[in-house]
Amino acid sequence: MSTPLSAAAVLNREFLELRAKVLELAASLDRLERAEGSVADDPRLAKLRRGIEILLSQQTDRAERVQLLFSRAYNEDWPTALQVSELQPAVKAR
Repeated sequence: MSTPLSAAAVLNREFLELRAKVLELAASLDRLERAEGSVADDPRLAKLRRGIEILLSQQTDRAERVQLLFSRAYNEDWPTALQVSELQPAVKAR
């Protein structure tokens, strides 16, 4: 059984990647602000803002909450809703 990393070790390992993702998000939001027109009423932008709010929360289930934010609700009749007439069988291993 492996020993979990300390918070300092996780931060040391992941800091540069996290920093790059934050910079990428900031650059994308800046491009939206500078672009012609407005998407202020677009529900996708509202979801992105809600996702950022989730990230800033102190709860430990942020990844799950963000995933659920961007997921569709389960529909038992999804094959009909997505117009999938027949499920393809799994490819057999050779």
